[in-house]
Amino acid sequence: MNPLDALKEEIPHLKASFDSAFLVGEGGIGLTQYVFWMFICLALTLIVVLVAAHKLKPVPSNKFVNMVEYGYDLVRGGVAKDAIGHGYKRHVPFLASIFFFILISNFVGLIPGCKTPTGSISVTWALAIVSFVYFNYWGVKAHGGLGYLKSFCPSGLPIVLVPIVWFLELVSACLRALTLAVRLYANMFAGHMVLGIFALLTSLFISYAINNTDLMYALPAVGWVLFLVAMYALEVLVAFLQAYVFTILSAVYISLATSEH
Repeated sequence: MNPLDALKEEIPHLKASFDSAFLVGEGGIGLTQYVFWMFICLALTLIVVLVAAHKLKPVPSNKFVNMVEYGYDLVRGGVAKDAIGHGYKRHVPFLASIFFFILISNFVGLIPGCKTPTGSISVTWALAIVSFVYFNYWGVKAHGGLGYLKSFCPSGLPIVLVPIVWFLELVSACLRALTLAVRLYANMFAGHMVLGIFALLTSLFISYAINNTDLMYALPAVGWVLFLVAMYALEVLVAFLQAYVFTILSAVYISLATSEH
């Protein structure tokens, strides 16, 4: 069978491999592979942070510690301080936790045989809801319950526009959780699908070339290998960017919720 025809048959199986499946339990209650890897990534995040904190020195000499410290400084200065401004320090632990967990989850998913928790919409929804509850909590704490609701509408508007603008701002605030969840999930799922397709193409062309001793299919196989390596490198960058984007958007939402309008 032609490799491209074989690819058409394999695509549904590839897509099905990303579906959530129960490792323990069934009927909607149990432990899925994404939840299992979520706990693995949570444990890895705790280990990374605790080990790095234990080995901190006034003059860093450990590359691992330097890397973790760079990530923390990025969140502290490049995200929290720039996006939130005054009072940003109280939010750094939350933002750093979100950043490192998503980053580690994304990178774990790039290891063959592993699953990325952020490749499941249920996990990204949970992360988005945590962020949503967090910035609304601080909004209420900063303005009071009624004051926070009033802050959705800028002062000085004509009275007839107040209910319209307030309603639109309220809907916009609620949609922030949706945008956080869908953006992260869509990027990670699409990236892994692309990697899977290139890996399939590479495997099919190599197998066809070997089985039929046909050099005409050997050259495309080399091309697919190069494309796979390039896409893998791009996905590493995307894994970092998506952790950064989720974190900085959370910081921006905290700023919007706590600042005076």
